[in-house]
Amino acid sequence: MMIRKLTLRKPWQRWVVGLMLFALSLTLVAAPAVANRPWALKPADLQVYNQPQTVPAARVEQRQEQLDRIAPERFDLRRYPITDANETHWRQTLWATAVLEPQRADIAEAVAAILTLTQRPQLSVSQAKTVHMAMQIGTQLYLSNPELYSTIGDRFQATLHHSPHPKWAAMSLSALLQQGLDPQIAQAELEQLRDRFVGQETLVLNIALRDLQEQLTPASLPPLTDLLNWQVTLGQAQIYVFCRPNRDVLCLGLIKDQDGDWLQEEDGSLWQVPLLARSLHGLRWNYIRGATPQGIYRIEGTMPRSTTTYFRAFGQFPLVKMFMPFEKGVKTFVPPQNGTLNSAVSVYQSLLPPSWRGYFPMEQAYWAGRRGRGLIRIHGSGEPPEFFGNNERAPESYAWNPAIGCISAIEIYDDAGRLQRADMPKILQSLSDAAAGQVEGYVVMVDVPGSDMPVTVEELGF
Repeated sequence: MMIRKLTLRKPWQRWVVGLMLFALSLTLVAAPAVANRPWALKPADLQVYNQPQTVPAARVEQRQEQLDRIAPERFDLRRYPITDANETHWRQTLWATAVLEPQRADIAEAVAAILTLTQRPQLSVSQAKTVHMAMQIGTQLYLSNPELYSTIGDRFQATLHHSPHPKWAAMSLSALLQQGLDPQIAQAELEQLRDRFVGQETLVLNIALRDLQEQLTPASLPPLTDLLNWQVTLGQAQIYVFCRPNRDVLCLGLIKDQDGDWLQEEDGSLWQVPLLARSLHGLRWNYIRGATPQGIYRIEGTMPRSTTTYFRAFGQFPLVKMFMPFEKGVKTFVPPQNGTLNSAVSVYQSLLPPSWRGYFPMEQAYWAGRRGRGLIRIHGSGEPPEFFGNNERAPESYAWNPAIGCISAIEIYDDAGRLQRADMPKILQSLSDAAAGQVEGYVVMVDVPGSDMPVTVEELGF
């Protein structure tokens, strides 16, 4: 094919082509703005649907399935020994135990028996998974009722003193300390634990030892004003989550937009939302399935609306994606640099105000990410509050379901499957408004010591 050179002989021809080139230039300038908005909120994300899984018949069926999995015969270790072949059996049984939190002596006996395996030097991968899950659920049960589950407490003592596995020894001391072990005794146990594993230090153990010491000799909270006035990165929205050390208490969520201004309601009051950051198992932040770590997270977009399979766990709205340092999947933890933040802790500390850079609790997200935690989200829940047995122990936050590391927003349905209350649409829309149409920015999460009542805006100085 022959290509001919275009010759513009007449003025009107040059004017038309110039106009076309001008229009094309506008298109080329505008195109990147569309392409670079991968985390934009869509109207369909906030659409509300009736949920058939919330009608009474579906609720009864779901609960009965969990009850069947804690039938007494399922805890028979002669019938179901801790072998590779029985890994699925024990995963289902222990998870149902965590959800329902039954108060039964036979369960105490079975879990305590599984925990004797913490003293074995050699376990298969499947056996170790079952024992670790028993440590998680054992912590939950022991914290719920230390008298009924005292045999589990005894196993924690034995694991602390005799297990060759440092992570389980440290996990045992953590549970005992949370349950009220005398601080002087705990300090002595911590020093013995450190001495027992000299030369066997791992990242997981070192983080656990540091957290135990922090619980025994907590640092003073730096000035909150410095944190409130700080921008992690200029031009990025931030959602602050202020919690109490007792995570049974609701947290307070506030949003600052990309210009550094606090989001307000239509009536001019400060925008706020109650959230829950409680671990179902009562585990500390440094353990898988533990409480949401304090610190800085990157927000980049959402996970799609939950399918039928995941509705009960996450509710019907998109989940806000939070990324820790070292976690894969993040596009740019610190814009405009690509990728996650996997540098020295001093680089992470530089994202904090100067007065907060030596405050260890705000490093939790860094160390949790470095030791392999991840997939932290802000989400709702399709389960009714009564589904989780230990919600009864936290009446003030009863309607907010616990998670296994995530931040939970309220989501309530009636018996006809109709949504009665949900804060995820408000959170999603407000994050989008604060970030010029994107669900993007940072989470700044911090525990504020004080009463067992939620943090208030007045307490923060507003």
